[in-house]
Amino acid sequence: MSKITRRTFSATVGASVAATGLIAPALAQEPKRGGTLVATWGGGEPQACYVPSGGGSSPTFSSSKLFERLGSRKMTGEFVGELAESWKPAADYKSYAVKIRKGVKFHDGSLLTAQDVAASWNKIVHPKPGVASARENNFVMVDTITAPDDETVLFKLKFATLTFLPALADPYAYVYSKKILDQDMHWYEKNIMGSGPFKLVDYQIGQSIKGERNPDYYRPGQPYLDGFIAIFAPKQAVRADAIRADRAAMDFRGLPPSTRDQLVKELGDKLTVQESDWNCGNVLTPNHQKKPFDDVRVRKALFLAIDQWKGAQALSKIAIVKTVGSIVFPGSPLAATKDELQHMIGFSPDIEKSRAEARRLLKEAGQENLAFELLNRNVDQPYKIVGTWLVDEWSKIGVKATQRVVPIGPEFDAMRSGNFTVLLQANCQNVVNPIADVGRFLPHEVQRENYGYFADPEMIDIYNRMLKETDFTKVRALMRQYDTHVNQQAHQLLVTWWHRIIPMRSYVKGWKISPSHYLNQDLANIWLDK
Repeated sequence: MSKITRRTFSATVGASVAATGLIAPALAQEPKRGGTLVATWGGGEPQACYVPSGGGSSPTFSSSKLFERLGSRKMTGEFVGELAESWKPAADYKSYAVKIRKGVKFHDGSLLTAQDVAASWNKIVHPKPGVASARENNFVMVDTITAPDDETVLFKLKFATLTFLPALADPYAYVYSKKILDQDMHWYEKNIMGSGPFKLVDYQIGQSIKGERNPDYYRPGQPYLDGFIAIFAPKQAVRADAIRADRAAMDFRGLPPSTRDQLVKELGDKLTVQESDWNCGNVLTPNHQKKPFDDVRVRKALFLAIDQWKGAQALSKIAIVKTVGSIVFPGSPLAATKDELQHMIGFSPDIEKSRAEARRLLKEAGQENLAFELLNRNVDQPYKIVGTWLVDEWSKIGVKATQRVVPIGPEFDAMRSGNFTVLLQANCQNVVNPIADVGRFLPHEVQRENYGYFADPEMIDIYNRMLKETDFTKVRALMRQYDTHVNQQAHQLLVTWWHRIIPMRSYVKGWKISPSHYLNQDLANIWLDK
């Protein structure tokens, strides 16, 4: 086994982030203290402030200011400690000892120790019966998590892997009070008590959340803000109007190009815009348990009908999408090159040839008059726009598709019950960690959030070999094999990667965009120049 080095780690993980051209924010001015940041969020209505149970990105937005994690990631991909003061791997990289900062307090005044960290991580990695953990499968490499003393957490792994250290920066992995978890494992599902830079003042589910500065926060001088008010506003027109009228300083999820251009035209130098590639994309998922989508020929026909290259170019003018790519984040050295991509189903530059093959496959499968319903989320950007485009693309091979557009709650109900034929969903990851990220495409028996409902032992075997491999060249070969296999079986298709556009008032300082709307949400380093 090759040794895991910092260079190897950067090649597989950090390079994909560095490709966005992002750097850590530099403060050109002395931060000013005071003021309240008002910001909007355009994701689906949050189902809770509690994150490990799942429910999309909105719970993360709500709770990221109130809780702390072991660490985060720099834009270069390097792990940065938050509660973790230091971290040291064993010589064989099969265990990591993490030292926890001293003197950190929960909002109730009690000390946060390694015991709390171990209990919180075990809740995610090894949940007890009846406890939901949507990310349990992200940590299959972890064997045990213990706290030998109040300052040390020991992670023992089943095998060495390139994915573990970046996984420690999981933005969902908040640290909770062990005392509370021991009394009631479900307490945090309806209550909030963390150690983050802000303390909860008020939380109206689906409407807003309000916080005030935590005077006992461990980072000296932070947070700079007196407090924040975060408003949930699914309609982009409402969010744009709020920025236009200065009722809100920024929107954390992102707005489309046309809105950006209009705000820049109206506000001039009163507005700043940051943009980034986005570790998020729409995924077309046929339900393999619903006829005729149990037939690979029918699934392939759907994919072959789509002109991704011209589509991305046109959609990028009206929607928050831009880049054509398969299941690996574009820019990563593990992603398919353009030449490799153009040989995959659904990515050929010769769309007429692809559509002729699609018609042939449908005829062969006895589905020349195919009609079906596409399940989609009731969010304009980019769900409904991309869905409408797909319906039009399929009409060009004689397929009649209609959309069933529903709110996020009923959407998850339909996905989890299998009550759909074809689904347009989002695959949004956080820190760019390609090997872990593509685990999202594993069969439902392994990855509970994959709703294609297919079985594929060969695919699982390829992934497990890649997960345990530490030589970059071999990892890339296995990734290409895995990506190609998903594509040839037409299990799922990545339909254009998103592009993040954040317009904000120019008086907002200290914030830097990242390739994920799950990151940089704690507000500790933001200050207002007014």
